[in-house]
Amino acid sequence: MNPTYDFDGQVAVVTGAASGMGLATAQAFAEAGASVTLADRDADAAHSAAQKLTAAGLVAIGIGCDVTDETQVATMIEQTVATFGRVDMAFNNAGIQAPPSDAAEETAENFDHVNAVNLRGVWAAQKHELRQMRTQGSGAIVNCSSLGGLVGLPERAAYHASKHGVIGLTKSAAVEYASRGIRINAVCPGTIDTPMVADMLTGQADAMAEIMKQQSIGRLGRAEEIAAAVLWLCSPGASFVVGAALPVDGGFTAH
Repeated sequence: MNPTYDFDGQVAVVTGAASGMGLATAQAFAEAGASVTLADRDADAAHSAAQKLTAAGLVAIGIGCDVTDETQVATMIEQTVATFGRVDMAFNNAGIQAPPSDAAEETAENFDHVNAVNLRGVWAAQKHELRQMRTQGSGAIVNCSSLGGLVGLPERAAYHASKHGVIGLTKSAAVEYASRGIRINAVCPGTIDTPMVADMLTGQADAMAEIMKQQSIGRLGRAEEIAAAVLWLCSPGASFVVGAALPVDGGFTAH
């Protein structure tokens, strides 16, 4: 049984919120009493997901937002504040995979694209969340890294570079803003049962089989298990946790 949290009166922002870990986390925030903005580059999917939450009596809005476009990110935060009055918590989750590639053959286009979403997108979201949170003097941000932010694997240099970058971004901002009442941490998911991983299991079966051998718990993670970690990091229960990169990976990085 997961702990229960009382986020009544608080406002959460989740990027990449239309499916997978983002959707599970948005739902968990809403069920704990928060008003939630579900942001996703697929605007229709974001609106649909938010409507399902509101139909269940929860408080949510959906906003189309491509995190590679800082202007869209800034507008999304502005819309959140205009609707709900503040931003207390954020899960900067939007991310993509890069096709596996020999490090000597990686294209600049692939490298730039995966870093535009996974690193620059997190940077932009964190930047504009912090601008609001510092006026409030409080807040909690969780950035989505990966087990790929903690280790290296063959043919994944571009993706792992982006996820290592998220941890550096998180740690630097965390020490800068801790004294201002804002906690920033990262979560590092292992191989989680999400649509993105389902595509990898189909298209990269051999590589994924090797990864699964190192996931000590012997199964895929669940999106709800990442949501539980994010809510804890945003809760008073993690009030002394600053600049951490928390593995939620079934034991992968314990090897």
